[in-house]
Amino acid sequence: MKYRVFVMLKSGVLDPQGEAIRHALGSLGFEGVNAVRQGKMIELDLAETDAAKAEEAARRMCEQLLANTVIESYRVEPA
Repeated sequence: MKYRVFVMLKSGVLDPQGEAIRHALGSLGFEGVNAVRQGKMIELDLAETDAAKAEEAARRMCEQLLANTVIESYRVEPA
């Protein structure tokens, strides 16, 4: 089963990469971009065939490695 994991900094956590992107967009002439939040997307291809078990495994992976849950949130969805 394939899953996509989206990891983003939680609201209120400073995002220096997002700010750098916002600034660069302004330098390229893209006006009106008030804020940018940058994150990551991870694709998982799991051998598990039971959807509930596969999703639970993906969530455990996020909790233990893929996301720093102190400052990041994550979303898991089928790919």
